[in-house]
Amino acid sequence: MTPSLLDVVRFLAWCSIVNLGILCLWFLAFLLGRSRLYRMHCRWFPMSEERFNSIHYLGMAVYKLMILVFNLVPLTVLWLGFR
Repeated sequence: MTPSLLDVVRFLAWCSIVNLGILCLWFLAFLLGRSRLYRMHCRWFPMSEERFNSIHYLGMAVYKLMILVFNLVPLTVLWLGFR
């Protein structure tokens, strides 16, 4: 059984929603609990707070870019093609 174009559009839409939700949770955890996260990570990986902030900021940027490239762009192309 092959998925229809509508099934693929729905799948990509749900993937986008879930991934954006994960990104929002990551941002909120970082925003509200940065000091606790920093202390937890410094037990395993000694680093400065500036480096810790940079790593998380870069990680969020890369994750957001991957959502855009692998979820939102294909979703938009298929959605426009489906119309």
